[in-house]
Formats: sequence, structure tokens, C-alpha cells
Amino acid sequence: MTNTTGKSVVVLDYGFGNVRSAERALAKAGAEVEITADYDRAMAADGLLVPGVGAYAACMEGIRKVRGDWIVERRLAGGRPVLGICVGMQVLFARGIEHGVETDGLDEWPGTVAPLRAPVVPHMGWNTVKAPEDSQQFAGLDADARFYFVHSYAVRAWEMEPAGGGAIRPPKVAWTTHGEPFVAAVENGALWATQFHPEKSGDAGARLLQNWIDTL
Repeated sequence: MTNTTGKSVVVLDYGFGNVRSAERALAKAGAEVEITADYDRAMAADGLLVPGVGAYAACMEGIRKVRGDWIVERRLAGGRPVLGICVGMQVLFARGIEHGVETDGLDEWPGTVAPLRAPVVPHMGWNTVKAPEDSQQFAGLDADARFYFVHSYAVRAWEMEPAGGGAIRPPKVAWTTHGEPFVAAVENGALWATQFHPEKSGDAGARLLQNWIDTL
């Protein structure tokens, strides 16, 4: 696919994630995409996508092995865009609990990833998302747009306190319900994340990825 936006995106390759699906979806949206764990290239790209599939603890171990924790922290410190998908979103929170084992996350946001309480788990299939009206992440998408989810764990409560004085814009948090409400997406300055898979969500997911690329 010929690059049409001039925007470069690195998909962080740390051993856990649908990197090829993400690569194809980003390339279709016009980005120049590279799959790599190289520190310098991940730092230099216009955008960094952190995928994630599997166990929270294993993903965190893989991220740390390639210095992904440093990459994410330093990119965000410089206002450089990062997008986390599925477990790639979950690891952005302070901790994850799976099978009674607690694992430290990247701690960009306070909060705990815990088992989803629903009659049917995993939550697998299409669902709607309740997004803030002024969300740039969901711009151009109808309220009934559906996205593809595959997960058994979720963030069930948003724990970040609003900043005093209104000097810092609070994150925009989108929600989905499956048995109970959970965080479906977050838009927080240079840091965006989705619990669902935009790369598997058809036209709606493609629009969200295009919205992200437009910010790079």
C-alpha cells in the first residue's frame, strides 16, 4: 500500500499481539507502517501502536524485555502519540489481576484490570460504545457504531481524579456494557487506547484508526 499521509507508525513487536492485522489496517488508512521492537525506530515514529493479546503478566514481561515501558513513558513525556489496543490498553493501567496474581502495569492511569463479571465470558463479538460527545477518537461515528471485542478482563471503574483548576483537560472515557459497564476506550492527550480491536471492526474501526492517524 502506497503511503498517502506521510505519517510513520511503528507497531511494537514484543511477541504478543495481532501485529499483521494492525499493520494492514494502518496501511489501508494511509500510514507508513513498520513492525519492530527497535528502540530508536519506535521513538522516532510519528505514532506508536501497542497491541496485546493473551495474559496481562506475559504481555508486561514481553514489553519490559524490549524496553517498551521506557518507550511509552518517554514518548508520552514528549507528547508523542501512543495507541494501545486490547491488552495493549489494559497494560496502561496501574495493575492487572489474573487468577489471583497481581502484576504491575505501566501506570499511565490508576486503575485495576480484573475479571469481567458477566453471564458469558469471554466477551466475544460486536458491541456498541458510549463515547463522549466531543470525542476526537470517535469523531464521524454514529452512536450505534459497533466494534469487535474479545476479552475476559476489563477496567470496571475509572479512578483518575479530575485535575484541580481546570488547567489540564481530563481524559475522555468511553464505556461498553457486557454484564456490567467497563472502560471501552480512553482519549487522554497523546495517549489513546481501546479495549476493542479497531483493526477487526470494519468501517467503524477504520474510521477510528484514521482519526488517530490524523492527530500524528
